[in-house]
Parts: sequence; structure tokens; C-alpha cells
Amino acid sequence: MEITEIRISLRDDNKLKAFASITLDNCFVIRGLKIIEGAKGMFVAMPSRKRPDGTYQDVAHPINNETRSWMEKQIIDTYDRERQKLEAEAGIEVTRE
Repeated sequence: MEITEIRISLRDDNKLKAFASITLDNCFVIRGLKIIEGAKGMFVAMPSRKRPDGTYQDVAHPINNETRSWMEKQIIDTYDRERQKLEAEAGIEVTRE
């Protein structure tokens, strides 16, 4: 499996840094991933829906830690490149909090 496209939509929020969509093998898209600044650093939250009891359930997610880490690294690396591109275009430095 290969991630063939990653799209990042930056946000100006304390914790929610961006939304992401990924395409797998040029044939399957997952939308609604969130890049979040947590207490232990950046992480990718999988798309989810709210259940009637108020809890959230992932709609799509990796089934093992190796795949999650692989996917998360690629998404966060792309997010970092998008931020750097924004900095260069604006002539400013955007830092992680």
C-alpha cells in the first residue's frame, strides 16, 4: 500500500492545525483526518462520527501501530512542508506551540 496523495487544509486554531485527505494507491480516498497539537506533540486523528451516547467512533483507521505510525509520519511531514511554504510566501515564521 502506498499513499499517493496527501492534501492539507491549514487551520488557524490552538489545537486543530489542519484537516487532511489521503489517497491510497491512486484509488481510495480517506477524508476528514485532523492534525492536532496535543500535550505530547502532533498527532493525526482519524475521521470519526458521533454516536447517540455522545462518544466518537472512528470511521476509518489503521489496524496496527506500525501502519498508524507510517501514515501519521507522512501526513505530518506534508503538513510541515505546507506550513513552511506558507511561511516562505508570507515572509513570516510560523512556529509550533
